Amino acid sequence: MNVESILKAKGHLVETIRPDALVELAAHRLASKGIGALVVSADGQRLEGVFSERDVVRGLVKHGPRLLEMPVSAVMTKRPPVCSPDSSIRDAMAEMTRSRHRHLPVVQDGVLRGLLSIGDVVKHRLEEMELEASVLRDAYIVGR
Repeated sequence: MNVESILKAKGHLVETIRPDALVELAAHRLASKGIGALVVSADGQRLEGVFSERDVVRGLVKHGPRLLEMPVSAVMTKRPPVCSPDSSIRDAMAEMTRSRHRHLPVVQDGVLRGLLSIGDVVKHRLEEMELEASVLRDAYIVGR
């Protein structure tokens, strides 16, 4: 299985925000959408960074309340790890673990194609395990 299989199931829509948008707006978007990260992009196509809940926490520690009036570009993760639609899910999981990022932008030929979250990967893995258990259960019943 590859990343594209997850994107087909969840969709390719990615919540983006412009790099010059204020952190206050980005934080409101995260909260109202119930998501953990926004892809930072001026045109919705090219990845410039990722703005996550973690960036909010780190920014508050470093800048205090004035963080809310700063542009997203000042506190975003500028070179986040990425994957491609052809990346295996195992490789994407390994990258998330290695880099300690919970969101991987999916990029192909320099264009944003989606966003893979740790929740997407866990959901996929649970579905995989349920299928495996079902196949084993059916094989056991037939073999009796």
